[in-house]
Amino acid sequence: MSYQSVNPATGKVVKKFKEITNKQLETSLKTAATCFDTWRFKTFTERAIVVAKAAAILRARVDDFAKPVTLEMGKLIAESRGEVELSADILDYYAKNAESFLAPQTLKPNSGEAVIECTPFGVLFGVQPWNFPYYQLARFAAPNLMAGNVVMVKHAGCVPQCAIAFEKLWLEAGAPAGAYTNLIISYDQVNRVIDDPRIKGVALTGSVDAGKNVAARAGQNLKKSTMELGGSDAFIVLEDADLEKTVKWAVWAKMNNMGQCCVAGKRFIVVDSLADKFLEKFQAALAAFKPGDPMDWATNLGPLSTEAALVQLLGQIKRAVSKGAKLVMGGERIDRPGSYMETTILTNIKPSNPAYREEFFGPVALFFRVKDEDEAVALANDSEFGLGGSVFTADVARGKRVASRIDTGMVFINHPTWTASDLPFGGIKNSGYGRELSSLGIQEFVNKKLVRVSSIDAPA
Repeated sequence: MSYQSVNPATGKVVKKFKEITNKQLETSLKTAATCFDTWRFKTFTERAIVVAKAAAILRARVDDFAKPVTLEMGKLIAESRGEVELSADILDYYAKNAESFLAPQTLKPNSGEAVIECTPFGVLFGVQPWNFPYYQLARFAAPNLMAGNVVMVKHAGCVPQCAIAFEKLWLEAGAPAGAYTNLIISYDQVNRVIDDPRIKGVALTGSVDAGKNVAARAGQNLKKSTMELGGSDAFIVLEDADLEKTVKWAVWAKMNNMGQCCVAGKRFIVVDSLADKFLEKFQAALAAFKPGDPMDWATNLGPLSTEAALVQLLGQIKRAVSKGAKLVMGGERIDRPGSYMETTILTNIKPSNPAYREEFFGPVALFFRVKDEDEAVALANDSEFGLGGSVFTADVARGKRVASRIDTGMVFINHPTWTASDLPFGGIKNSGYGRELSSLGIQEFVNKKLVRVSSIDAPA
C-alpha cells in the first residue's frame, strides 16, 4: 500500500513515505517486547507521569498538531483543534483513573481468601483509520499504556505525518523506546505482525471487510481482538421533539467531520406529523454550507479525505438513484480543485435498494418518513450495523424507553451519538465488538487473574 500526504483541498501530493523493511520491522518488534519487560513493572504513578506529560504537550501545541490533520485529510481546522484537545482529555483521564479502574477486586469465597488482579497482556497491535488521526490513537494507546501494555500501530496510509507526530509525542513525553511504535508497513507485513508470537492482542477500527480479515487472522492465532467497524446510525425524531433544536443537532450529526464519522447521523427517521417541516428546515440548513479552504476558520464545507472516498460516495448515490431513491438535493462533486462533495439528501429508499443497507461516509443524509414510534424503532433496527443512534423527544422517559428498544452499543437522547473519555464506545452486529474509553476500555487487554489462598488442611 502507499503512504503519502495528499492535500484533499488541492489534490496535490505533499510528501511520500516508504514502507519499512522486514528487518526494520523485526527490530521494532524486538524493541517493543524488550520495553514491555520493564514497562509492565512501572508503577501507575510512573506511567501516569509520561501519559499526563503527553497530554500537556498536546495542549501546549494544539496548532502544531492540528495543522497536519487538516493538511492530510481535510478536516476543518476548528475541528482538528477540537480533536487534539479531545485526545489530551483521553490521556489525562487514564493518567488519573487507571489505577482505580484496575485495582485488585477482593472476593468473598466460602472459605479462605481470593482476589482478582489485573495484569497486562504484553505487546498490542492496533490498526487505525484516518478520519480521527489522533483521537483513534489516543483511545487505543492511553488505557493500554497505563495498564502496563505497550502498543504498536499501523495507521492509515493517507495520514502518515499525523502518525509520525503521535509517535514523536510519546518519546518527547518520556516514554521509553518501544512503548509506542508507529509502523509504516504493507498489508503482508500486517499479517506478519499479527502472526508474531510477541503480539498478544489486536485492535482495529475500520471497515467491515478490514475487520473480518484482521479478526480472522487474530483468531487463527488465538489472540484476543476488539473491532470497531462503523455504522449506519439512526437519528430518530418523534412527533413531540423541539423542531428548531432538533434540526440544529441533525445538521451537526450529519456534517461533523464532513459526515466521515462512524457515529455520524446517517439515517434520519422522522415521524410523519413532523416529517415535512423537518425536511424543509434540514434541507435549507444543509444548502447553506459553502466550500472553502479547510485551513480558513470561515469555511464550513471542507473536502472529503481522499479522491477515492469521493468517487466511492458518488457511485453509491448514482446506484441508489438508479434503484429508485429520490435525490432531494446535491449528489454531485463540486466544480473546484480538491475532493469536494455537495451536501446531499436521499429519500424514497426502499429495502430493495442497496442504499438501504450501506454506510454512506460523507455529507449524504438518508431521509425516512415513518408512521409512529414503533415503525421508527423497527426501521432503526433493520440494519446490519449496531454502533450508535439517537432519539429526539420532549419526553425524556419516553426517550429512554425507545432507547432500550434500539439494538446498538450506544443510544443518545436529545443529542447525536458522540464520544467522551468517560463514556464507553463500541457496537454490536457488523459494527464490531469490544469497548473503548471509560472504565470498560482499559479492561479489554488485561488478564483478570484469580489469586486464591486456602488452608493447606482444607479438603480437596
